[in-house]
Amino acid sequence: MNNKIITVGNLKEKYLVEAQKEYGKRLSGYGKIEIIEIKEENLGQNPSEKEIEQALEKESRKILEKIGKDFCIVLAVEGKQFASEALAKFVKEKEVDGYGGFSFIIGSSHGLHPDVKERGDLNLSFSKMTLPHQLMRIVLLEQIYRVCKINNNENYHK
Repeated sequence: MNNKIITVGNLKEKYLVEAQKEYGKRLSGYGKIEIIEIKEENLGQNPSEKEIEQALEKESRKILEKIGKDFCIVLAVEGKQFASEALAKFVKEKEVDGYGGFSFIIGSSHGLHPDVKERGDLNLSFSKMTLPHQLMRIVLLEQIYRVCKINNNENYHK
């Protein structure tokens, strides 16, 4: 399974960087994992709605050019929720359908432009709660790892 995580912004906290490295090692036996960081547009302390919209549009152009022909999964609070086993089954079905790779999209602290959500083949929600986008990257890596373990009939703690 080849995966890309296309994310706006970079990891700043050392513990998150270490967690990403750890999951990168764990996932290396299951295929390629590529992290593509898109620079977050600079906005002041109190940006207007128009400034946010313009920033999201600029970020969206950079995101969309990185997806290619992958099956695109956009992380969005309003997206569909899955149990881990159901997500693993869904991923396996998409691989059978001929998709060789998956692009997972994580937006900035201001979210994602509607064009990115529309490009998504699946809008996926991990929770109705809002999570920091840096932490969401680690949660996503853990779930990708869990999907790989489930789809390879390997034990993984519950």
